[in-house]
Amino acid sequence: MVSSFPTMSVTIDSSLLTGTYADQHHIPGLNWFDESQKKMINYGTGFREAFKLGMHQVIYNMLYRLNNEHLNCDVTTIYEDLAEMGIPSASINSFVYRGNTPQRLHVPRLLSTMTHHQDSELTTKATPIFSLGAFSKLRPWSKVPQIAAGNYKFTARELRYLIRKNKLPGFTVCMFQDLDLRIHFKGPMDIKGIAQIDREIQKTLNLYPSWEEAVNRNVWMVMGDNGHAMMGFNYSKFIIDLRKILKKYRIARLERPIHEKDQLVLCVNQRMAYIYVLDRDLPLSVIIERLRNDARIDIISWKDGDYINVVSGIRPGSLRYNKGGEYTDIYEQTWSIEGNTDLLDLYITDKGKVFYGNYPDALARLYGALHSHPGRFIVVNAKPGCEFKAQSTPFHLGGSAHGSLHKQESLVPLVIAGTTATPKFPRLVDMKDFVLQLFRQQ
Repeated sequence: MVSSFPTMSVTIDSSLLTGTYADQHHIPGLNWFDESQKKMINYGTGFREAFKLGMHQVIYNMLYRLNNEHLNCDVTTIYEDLAEMGIPSASINSFVYRGNTPQRLHVPRLLSTMTHHQDSELTTKATPIFSLGAFSKLRPWSKVPQIAAGNYKFTARELRYLIRKNKLPGFTVCMFQDLDLRIHFKGPMDIKGIAQIDREIQKTLNLYPSWEEAVNRNVWMVMGDNGHAMMGFNYSKFIIDLRKILKKYRIARLERPIHEKDQLVLCVNQRMAYIYVLDRDLPLSVIIERLRNDARIDIISWKDGDYINVVSGIRPGSLRYNKGGEYTDIYEQTWSIEGNTDLLDLYITDKGKVFYGNYPDALARLYGALHSHPGRFIVVNAKPGCEFKAQSTPFHLGGSAHGSLHKQESLVPLVIAGTTATPKFPRLVDMKDFVLQLFRQQ
């Protein structure tokens, strides 16, 4: 299955739940710049970044603004569509949860004290059955092992509680988030975390008289949201410090408001980054040329009117493309394409059929990121083994990271049991229509 882009949790989950890429759901990444508010929007990329931006603001973005303000109200989530069909749903341990049922989010006292949060409760729109760690629990007496979101055991216990009480709704999304953190440090070949979650899934299936009965009663789907790319061990070789590449310019700092003299804003999403050019007298081409001098940056892309331009620090030439045109890709999307197709590892047949190599569904996913929000910005993508850094950005030497367009992070597994039906295309963006179709066929 092909993930969304950037391959960061909130963007992926928004694509999964809305059936759209970022150009329609408007969640650009875990870290981006809001031009209208002149603020960096961060949903929790790391403690140091969050501390400098303001923990209160990051928590509020993650808990409330993500779903109630940033996620485009003109697109519907699968929860909202199912509610229109009279089918209840549940969201367990997912920070993207928008439904149409008012729910209370309780901010734990310790977290409230740490962040100087004024409100101990927030009212949000979520699913009829809603669990999000310490913020909202199905079992009021239960203890959450972490300050915020529940760990894999807590998450699985919430799901099993619904099954035991015969309260499992028509559709449930259950997110096991802590595997991601472990793999960041241990690397993508570590399987202990997968085995731990696998045991929790076994315990869940064991609640039924047999696993066959579990499959007869429900359709089960187990999937990843993004892959991980192995990182190198040498800081100077594998960490791309954008501040050094762009040191000639005044770069906005996390701990203070945007200043009128600031020329650039850097928003890093691990192996992908947005570079915002605030200075209208500073041509994009100047910044692009500096980026092209670094052979660790494999994709550099920006908007030019209706077109998307692509160059690279590795490969020569340029590529220019737009929606609609004579070429049709394997997902039945049409494109106008000019230039060096090697830049996105595209293969085009004599009949105009487009196939993807190292960057699955690259044309649509890159288009989505560049049209996800207003602004004058450049998208950069690191080559395998490398990761971007800006002020206080976490990095993962010797571990693994994600965020980029590369197939290492973009291809994820999907296991389906209980139906022979499959999505129209093997992409997470097609899962919403697939699930809705299953309900329509009942």
